Amino acid sequence: MSNKKVFKFSNIAARRMAADLCMSAPEEWTCTIQEPAKSRDQEARYHAAISDIAKQVMFMGVFLPLDDWKRILIDAFARIKAAEGAPLKGWGKVVPSLDGTGFVQLGVQSRNFRKSEAAEFTEYLYAFGAENNVKWSESEQWMIEQYEERR
Repeated sequence: MSNKKVFKFSNIAARRMAADLCMSAPEEWTCTIQEPAKSRDQEARYHAAISDIAKQVMFMGVFLPLDDWKRILIDAFARIKAAEGAPLKGWGKVVPSLDGTGFVQLGVQSRNFRKSEAAEFTEYLYAFGAENNVKWSESEQWMIEQYEERR
């Protein structure tokens, strides 16, 4: 049986219960408070944006599959976050392939994005798309709402 307790800080009562539990916890127990994971809606939005980019933007003279674009865009976003001093979880390794004939990029995966990272990544995708004349398949109103929500 698990002794794990999870509280969503959505109201003062939840905060008080969490605080009370922390105060009465046995020695050596730990408490983790973290930002929520990305939502399914955020995931759908950035996948739609990546799909639009893959259909409309050439990379080095060719159209790439969606999965390739996703890796390229996440890598570019991860580099920006690292340069800002806020690297994403798992960022940054290139290792030789097992057979020694090439290299493999290891690192960031969108499944590990927190809510704010997914929002920033979506913003990054829309900025990239704007610079590359991408016509979005989803409503521009959502983009405005997303921007306002982050402010």
